[in-house]
Amino acid sequence: MTLDVFVLLVRTPFAWREFLLQSWFVARVSILPTLMLSIPFTVLLVFTFNILLTEFGAADFSGTGAAFGTVTQIGPIVTVLVVAGAGATAMCADLGARTIRDELDALRVMGVNPIQVLVVPRVLAGMLIALMLSSLVILVGLAGAFAFSVFVQDVTPGAFVAGLTLLTGATDVAVALAKAALFGLAAGLIACHKGISVGGGPAGVGNAVNETVVFSFMALFLINIVATAVGMKVTL
Repeated sequence: MTLDVFVLLVRTPFAWREFLLQSWFVARVSILPTLMLSIPFTVLLVFTFNILLTEFGAADFSGTGAAFGTVTQIGPIVTVLVVAGAGATAMCADLGARTIRDELDALRVMGVNPIQVLVVPRVLAGMLIALMLSSLVILVGLAGAFAFSVFVQDVTPGAFVAGLTLLTGATDVAVALAKAALFGLAAGLIACHKGISVGGGPAGVGNAVNETVVFSFMALFLINIVATAVGMKVTL
C-alpha cells in the first residue's frame, strides 16, 4: 500500500476535495488536544530547567532552555501524541467503517482506485496537519513558557527573549518541521492500512483503531529518535 501511495502521489487526477475535507477533519479532532498538551509539557520543562538555572545563578538563560527543549523535543513529542491518538485513529475509524460497508469494493467495481481517491488524500492531509500542529505547539509552548517564567519565576522578559536564539536556529526549526512531516506520513500510512484491511465487522474496526494507536506510537517514537540523532549531527 505504501508503494501504491508513493506512485499515485504524482498521478492525476488528484482528489483535491477529499484532501481538503480530510485536512479539516483531522485538524478539527486534533487542535484541542494539541492546545491542552503543549502548555503543560512546556511549563513542566521550563519549571524544572529554571530551578537548575537559578541554583547556578543563570536564570537569564531560561529562554535558551525553553526554545531548545520546545523546538527539538516538546513540539515533536506532543505532535506524536496528538497525531497518533486523535488524527490517525479518526482516519482509521472512517476508512474501517467504509470497508465493512463494502464501499471500497464498490469503488473497485466502478473502476475507481480507492488508494488514489481515499488513501492518498488522507496521507497528505496527515502530513500537512502534523506540520501545522508542530508549528502551533512550538508557538503556544514558547508563549506559555514566557508567561510562566516571567510572571511566576521572576525571569527578566528581555533576557528570556534574548536567549531564545542562543542555541536554537533556523536549522533546528527545519529539522523539527521535517520530523513532524514524517510523523504525519507514518501515522497516515498506518491508519489507512489498518482501515482498508479491517475485517470482522464493527468489532474489527475497534480492534483496528486500537492497533493504529499502538503501531503509530511505536513508529513515531522510533522516527523521533532517528531524526533527532540525524538532526544533531547536522546542526552541531
